[in-house]
Amino acid sequence: MDGLTMLYTRRSVRSFKTDAVADDIIGNIVRAGQLAATARNVQPWEFVVVKTADVRRQIAAVTENGKFIEHAPVCIAVLCQDTKYYLEDGAAATENILLAARYYGLGSCWVAGDKKDYANTIRDLCRAPSTLRLISLIAVGYPESDKLFREKSIRNPQFSVI
Repeated sequence: MDGLTMLYTRRSVRSFKTDAVADDIIGNIVRAGQLAATARNVQPWEFVVVKTADVRRQIAAVTENGKFIEHAPVCIAVLCQDTKYYLEDGAAATENILLAARYYGLGSCWVAGDKKDYANTIRDLCRAPSTLRLISLIAVGYPESDKLFREKSIRNPQFSVI
């Protein structure tokens, strides 16, 4: 898949097949997160890949809008050290993961973490140190339907050139 097709067809997917995702693919997706843009090359991120069904169920139970995480075969937690630009760096890593998942024909969905009441609970479920901040949770798996990847209409397609 070429880069623009990958970008233009990425969608949030909340319904997944039960098929497992190969570890080498998960590793490549996480590697894409590690290669994200980062302020001052700090690279404050750490990633936790959650494949254990019971932990995914517990994560889903405490989120506001991530109940579908329970049914995704993989959940990737993006956490960052509390640096000056932790949120920007973690968001860039999250977007790279979403795009890499699409490259492999996987569906994914970003669930908010930072500033949520459940952030510390999820960090603890992921067995991450208390020095890290939860940026996002990313459900990953093979989508139930390929129809999700049609071209999306853009709400405000205008832009200015000055």
